[in-house]
Amino acid sequence: MSNPFDDDSREFLALRNDEEQYSLWPSGLAVPDGWQVAYGPAQRREVIDHIDRSWTDMRPKSLRDAGPVSGGAGSNPDPASSGSRA
Repeated sequence: MSNPFDDDSREFLALRNDEEQYSLWPSGLAVPDGWQVAYGPAQRREVIDHIDRSWTDMRPKSLRDAGPVSGGAGSNPDPASSGSRA
């Protein structure tokens, strides 16, 4: 049996969960609990393109809503590598 996720001849759905994470899903299979159809059915490439355009931040919604990420550009979490010597 071939993998239905790799079958370019069938239609697919883009699913999205409450954390705004996406999944490619073969059309005709039951949508898992906790997921909703966000796009489709359409050809596999079209659904992947939709997911690529829509899911621009891979962090779950709860993490994005928690605020900015610490340790961003310009921060130096390792004092030993700061260049200063005692």
